[in-house]
Amino acid sequence: MRIAFFVNSIKGEAGYYTTTALALAGMARGHDVSYLTPGDFVLHPDDNLMIRATNLKNGKPKKADAFISALQGDQAEIQTINVSEIDVLFLRNDPSEDADERPWAAHAGAIFGRLAAERGVLTVNDPEGLIRAQNKLYFQDFPQAVRPTTLISKSFEEIRVFIDEQKQGVILKPLQGSGGKNVFKIASSKEANLNQIFEAVSGEGYLIAQVYLPDATAGDIRLFLMNGRPLQRDGAYAAFRRVPAKGEVRSNMNAAGTPAAVEITPKILAVAELVRPKLVEDGMFLVGLDIVGDKILEINVFTPGGLPDIAELYGVDLTPEVIIALEQKVEMRKNYAGRISNRRLATL
Repeated sequence: MRIAFFVNSIKGEAGYYTTTALALAGMARGHDVSYLTPGDFVLHPDDNLMIRATNLKNGKPKKADAFISALQGDQAEIQTINVSEIDVLFLRNDPSEDADERPWAAHAGAIFGRLAAERGVLTVNDPEGLIRAQNKLYFQDFPQAVRPTTLISKSFEEIRVFIDEQKQGVILKPLQGSGGKNVFKIASSKEANLNQIFEAVSGEGYLIAQVYLPDATAGDIRLFLMNGRPLQRDGAYAAFRRVPAKGEVRSNMNAAGTPAAVEITPKILAVAELVRPKLVEDGMFLVGLDIVGDKILEINVFTPGGLPDIAELYGVDLTPEVIIALEQKVEMRKNYAGRISNRRLATL
């Protein structure tokens, strides 16, 4: 089959990305791999949806850095093809990266992904589900039992009152964003630099004030779910602890967080089970849960990362499981053409 990975930019891809690991796993199983970016869709007057797919001219590098180097160099070529020539469109972009400088690009994947799905291309995660998940407000649709106490507002006074009500302090962050950008721990509304923090975070729109969970000092647990279930093979879970750097409240990898092995307990699995029905309903094929204790801090549905870290920590590469699941879905689509929606197929 042919898999097209939709990313923010090919120049911005790296060997340690989960997308790279998935692409290598696909090629290792004999599939053709292409890359797309937000400007690579063309809708013709006859309603044919075309894509400008970046492919390697020849060879299939087996090492991540060699693959990315080839993809970004003169070994790559762009071919304009009908979207029907690909079997899977895997949406793996981070909308927040384009929100400021290229707002037109932020949701191009979900918008054109919906058109691809209408034309019979398996598109994951389901684009209509992703459109509903454009910011962290999506998290509020999940069971209250898994959500920390949260206030969403643009009013400084509302947020000050909320801070004073939380004895353990709060985490303040923008509603739209990722990667740990503009995330602050606030202990009291009397903090001298609170106005400056408000200004920095509110410049991006609405703010989230979330009660601070003391267990977060040890970091959060990133757990991958596929088809609504924890991704695993023979009891080895796709999960790791993201440990924050010394003096840092954020555990994100791009904020100097480090990966560590973690044991997946029944309590963690119970948390995952609570969000499973909603994820399945929305066609969320591959997601990452960020868990602290019995609460989920975030649900990453666009481009959850960490599968290469998991492979290094445990010596178990789970990316082939993802590709095998896609193979099975493509086969199901052939057998049930026209009788099963993209959203349903995405999590079967």
